[in-house]
Parts: sequence; C-alpha cells; structure tokens
Amino acid sequence: MIRVLLADDQALIRAGFSALLNAEDDIEVVAEAANGEQAVALALEHRPDVALVDVQMPVMDGIEATRRIAADDRLDDVHVVILTNYGLDEYVFDALRAGAGGFLVKDTEPADLLQGVRIAARGDALLSPSITRRLITEYVAHRPEPSPAGLEVLTNREREVTALVARGMSNDEIAAHMVISPTTAKTHVSRAMTKLHARDRAQLVVLAYETGLVTPRSR
Repeated sequence: MIRVLLADDQALIRAGFSALLNAEDDIEVVAEAANGEQAVALALEHRPDVALVDVQMPVMDGIEATRRIAADDRLDDVHVVILTNYGLDEYVFDALRAGAGGFLVKDTEPADLLQGVRIAARGDALLSPSITRRLITEYVAHRPEPSPAGLEVLTNREREVTALVARGMSNDEIAAHMVISPTTAKTHVSRAMTKLHARDRAQLVVLAYETGLVTPRSR
C-alpha cells in the first residue's frame, strides 16, 4: 500500500485528490495538511511514502517544507512531489534543489496523477525528457557557470550513467544504450547518487547540470 500525505491550502483540491487516490486499491491518503508547517509535522507523524506538496501555502511554503523533509534523516523514505499550477513556474527548480523528487501539474489527467504517485513511491524522478529539456533551458542555462567540483568521486561509467539520467533516460534505456543489464545500470545510478549525496534521480539530474557534466547544448 502506497501511503500519501496531501499538503495544499485549498480544501477543495485536497478533497478531490484524496477521493481520487483513496479510490485505488494500492493507494491510501494517510494525512492532509493546509500549510507547509503542518506538512512537515504530519510527515514525521505518519512517515508516508509520498508527500504531494503545493508550492504556495501559508505559514510555510512548499519549498521550505520540502527542504525540511529532505534534510530529516527520519524521513529518508518520504518522496516529495511538488504540486504546481503550471508546467514550469519560477519555483520548480528551487524545489528540486530542495529535495523534491519531481512535480505534477494540478490539472493533470487523473490517470497521470495516479501513475505519478506510483512512480514517486518507487523512488524514480517525475521528470520526463521533454520537461527536463524545458527545465534546463529556462533555468539552468541562465545560472552562473557550473563548477566540476564533486565529479571526481565518480568513475567514468558512473559519469556516463549520470549524464544519461540527466537526459531523461530510464534504467532500461540506459542499459540498452550502454549494452549492459538493467540491474547493472541501476547499480551505477545508485552508486552515483550515493557518492554525490543525491536524494533521488531528480537531484542527480540537477547535479549533473550544475556541475557541467551535461549542458543544455549537449542534450
């Protein structure tokens, strides 16, 4: 059973999402929060698998709530997904850097929301190749020149795998591209995440671009 925490200051949105999620046999909404401070407290109380967190909330916004959840060792298994009104807004990149595992648009199709929750629960990033390209083009490309600091801890294979993750490839796609088994690809990804202290694949994507391993021109 996938246990979900909903955090949104709009009661109607929480009610709609809750009804949709609870209708599934493998998903259960265990708590609802009206602001970021409540979200952090309820995450500690219920230890959900997935936290769906709105960006703009009173008392504490979604980015700060995400940062606090990601920084708490007791909540390592909580995968935060940011809810946004737009495909990309000014907060998304900061949310990913804060530790979010991806994001969903509030008006997404119900089937896509359910799939997104299941993907997040597995620890995979909710960043499709097209969204990744837009994210990088609109945000990373306009940030200061990246520094290669940290990449020296990776082997050549791990650097290659990290670059492929940043381009939006799944483990199966990486395996096919590198002519290795999916299990080996997953191992390389896990080791790269561990060495770079990346919480999940989404943070690995951010680090790949911030360190210059992959650039908008090389996608």
